[in-house]
Amino acid sequence: MTTYTWEHIHLRSPDPEATAAWYQRILNAEVIRTPQTGGATRIDLTLGGGQKVFIATANPALTTAAPPQTPYFGLEHIGLTVTDLDAAAAELKAKGVTFVTEPMTARPGVRIAFIRGPENVLIELIQRG
Repeated sequence: MTTYTWEHIHLRSPDPEATAAWYQRILNAEVIRTPQTGGATRIDLTLGGGQKVFIATANPALTTAAPPQTPYFGLEHIGLTVTDLDAAAAELKAKGVTFVTEPMTARPGVRIAFIRGPENVLIELIQRG
């Protein structure tokens, strides 16, 4: 049977630089800029110690769909592990981050919170143990 390994998350943004800056400032992502043929620059992130995130420019001339309202079928959010959810929440609130769900105990040994990133991406913060 084929083995599959995780490769990347792909985001679309009308302003990849601003999106990358948010992930860098808020979630300590590393921004990687790679010059492309024709003078354009590709913007990628490394998030959470290794997760690749690609940010593509959304063509402003095209009509895009409105973001779905949760819950919905399909990819709903990305999740990031933290060791201290309350400390992470305090740090993020100090940076002006919008919380969709405040820190809470989801079940014994699991605490979660949800924040909203650029282009309405939902990001779960999860503390286990």
